[in-house]
Amino acid sequence: MGQDSTTTQTAPPAEVGLENTELEPAEATSENGKLQSPQNSETGNEESSEEHSDADEPSWMQKIDATFGKYVVANAANVIFYDFGTKDRFGVSIPFVVVWLLCGGIFLTIRMGFINLRAFRHAIDLTRGVYDTPNEPGEVTHFQALAAALSATVGLGNIAGVAIAIGTGGPGATVWIILVGFLGMTAKFTECTLGQLYRVTDEDGHVLGGPMRYLRYGLKDIGLPGLGRVLAVVFALLCIGASFGGGNAFQVGQSLEAIRGDVDILQSHPWIYGVVMAVAVGVVIIGGIRSIAAVAGKVVPFMCVAYVIAALYILGTNASEVPAAAAKIVSEAFSLKAGWGAFLGILVIGIKRAVFSNEAGVGSAAIAHSAAKTDEPVSEGIVALLEPFIDTVVVCTITALVVVVTGVYEAPEMQEVIANNEGARLTLEAFVVGGHDWFRYVLFAAVVMFAYSTCISWSYYGERSWVQLFGVRSSIIYKCLFLCFTVLGSIITRGNILDFSDLMILGMSFPNLLGVFLLSGVVKRQLDSYWKKYQNGEFPRMK
Repeated sequence: MGQDSTTTQTAPPAEVGLENTELEPAEATSENGKLQSPQNSETGNEESSEEHSDADEPSWMQKIDATFGKYVVANAANVIFYDFGTKDRFGVSIPFVVVWLLCGGIFLTIRMGFINLRAFRHAIDLTRGVYDTPNEPGEVTHFQALAAALSATVGLGNIAGVAIAIGTGGPGATVWIILVGFLGMTAKFTECTLGQLYRVTDEDGHVLGGPMRYLRYGLKDIGLPGLGRVLAVVFALLCIGASFGGGNAFQVGQSLEAIRGDVDILQSHPWIYGVVMAVAVGVVIIGGIRSIAAVAGKVVPFMCVAYVIAALYILGTNASEVPAAAAKIVSEAFSLKAGWGAFLGILVIGIKRAVFSNEAGVGSAAIAHSAAKTDEPVSEGIVALLEPFIDTVVVCTITALVVVVTGVYEAPEMQEVIANNEGARLTLEAFVVGGHDWFRYVLFAAVVMFAYSTCISWSYYGERSWVQLFGVRSSIIYKCLFLCFTVLGSIITRGNILDFSDLMILGMSFPNLLGVFLLSGVVKRQLDSYWKKYQNGEFPRMK
């Protein structure tokens, strides 16, 4: 975590790569068993001294962060990152959630006949509107649904998350990020198809779909109503928490760290950035999915293109170094020089960061895709499989190559940045070193806009989950809470934000994937029927 300044050169990946599974408590334990704050844990009973300067008193922001870490992050981590004693057996902690996600992606890819590969061209045609027909049910087009979902995934996970993975686990983590991206394409297809199959329209005319629907009513259809109700409620609660954390506070915190060094007022008053973001987010989320999709449809493509062009320029000017960087990424992914513990450590880091980036298996994207205009649920699932490819296979790989080619992850002056999980700052350094000094402003814009678009999309995910639990009239309460966490994102430290984000987002995969596994037969039958129609040319082309 942020308190550990160990560099990746002096500690093996198995030790430094799992800072999010071996959480440091917000408070340290003294010799007499009582809890002390980190500021006082090294000074024994100095806290009880009557002479205590104001400089030693933690600020109100530090108090909020310490409380958040102690009572929320640490306790939740004990459940979600439980590793069944693998650290003692293998020398590295392997959280069950990591195994769950990897096995889930493999199972669904085989179960759906590698639809992630054979439907790739068809997915592009669907997104282009080749098969769109007027008056189809839904609120947004295929492209707008894809843009809304991508706006929640293409963002700080690609810019900051990949840099964190390489900084802590080495370049080899990139291979596992890419692999999970390919497997995630099928997971996205399956959950988004289910989102379409079980969607409904609420009393205000808005589509309500996603795991909280197909878990409850899909499992009811196959004779498991009790399990369905439990999983739907658990998912909705975790989704609300994830929207506050990974989809909101983490985005604000990481984007703030990237720009605050160039904005003097944010050095002493970081909360100002949180307030500005809260106002900007609030203006959009009041309008619901149509407003969110309209903004995302403009912001995401523009910022993706700008970011990728800048990254490709860096790779082009360092073209002679790219083959060596790619070879290093592959060789270190499978290297056993540091033992099985180090290998497994890199694998775990790659899987975690990939899932945090593309959210495959988590179920969040199914909420956005359920609002797409179509009368063929499978078609939207096929559109959805493009997300992990764009987000993880393309954008994450480009980011990883830039970080490795420039070598900033090995620079001594960057080790504190890595230890503090400031991934956006590491990528910023790579852009400046590999390109031009003014490239920092391209990354500033990308970081802020990606963070902004992620916030508005995740607000929709959380709001739909909230409505499922508490009714449509309570939606305004959720939106107010969401904006409060936007401000808190500029206050809570990086380590606690990242940990909380992992906890909630990865936690969503438990109820979601269990339901998806049980309903995979339903999706397979729908897919076989759809694919037969497609191969027979029964879908008229509009373009």
